[in-house]
Amino acid sequence: MSLRDQLQERVGKGHLSYSSIKYALGDMRLWEMKMKGEMKYTSDALTFGTLYDMLLFEKEKAMKEYLVLDSDQILSNCSQKTQDSKSPNLTKEYKEAKSVLVNEAKDKGRTLVSGEDWKKANDMIDRLHACGLVEKRLKGKYQVEFNEELDGVPLRGFLDCLGDDYITDSKSSRSIDKFKWDVGSFSYDIQAYIYTQVFGIKNYYWVVQEKTYPFYPAEVKCSEETLFRGEMKFHQALGNIQRYLSGSQNTDSHHAVFNV
Repeated sequence: MSLRDQLQERVGKGHLSYSSIKYALGDMRLWEMKMKGEMKYTSDALTFGTLYDMLLFEKEKAMKEYLVLDSDQILSNCSQKTQDSKSPNLTKEYKEAKSVLVNEAKDKGRTLVSGEDWKKANDMIDRLHACGLVEKRLKGKYQVEFNEELDGVPLRGFLDCLGDDYITDSKSSRSIDKFKWDVGSFSYDIQAYIYTQVFGIKNYYWVVQEKTYPFYPAEVKCSEETLFRGEMKFHQALGNIQRYLSGSQNTDSHHAVFNV
């Protein structure tokens, strides 16, 4: 039975992704939950990252997807008394006016985003254009989907930008200086390894940008050493998955052992 068929039979999904593979490096229970669609995780950083990427690569789609929650617009629908109050957003009238916009977004199937986040994402993208990084490293095909087998391993995912002879992934970050640690912590090296192997392209870049003003950007080239680390982690995770599928690894048996 192929790996795709084994995955489909055991967890209901016949392919692996970067995000599922990185979970297989640690707690296999988390990997199992991810594969079965039982893991519902969100955060402010993840929500902002999704907005940022869509505005950067698919602006027309973002204009249709998002509804900007503008506090001035909400206040304009409130009485003068509420507008003049010290904390208008805490008043009953403001909250009721806000709920109207929330329900409107739900009815239209759109995602609400704060005016602050909308402006920040656009300001960040303007900075990328101004410094030339969009022209240099973000020109090509965007949000390219793949569903391929790599040495018998079924892989599916999307890459941000496929250029003529390079792949670029966009990342917003707390700090450019700390991004090299993020590559290991979030297993971006696995992602780089998968993408370069699937598309047969060695040149892999990250366009990284800080999320605080003045939104400092950087072009980061993925090294051969980083790709090698990604390859080793990929195969380590794959080994854990194969042991799980063979029944030799119990998802409840994994636990941490360390000294303090």
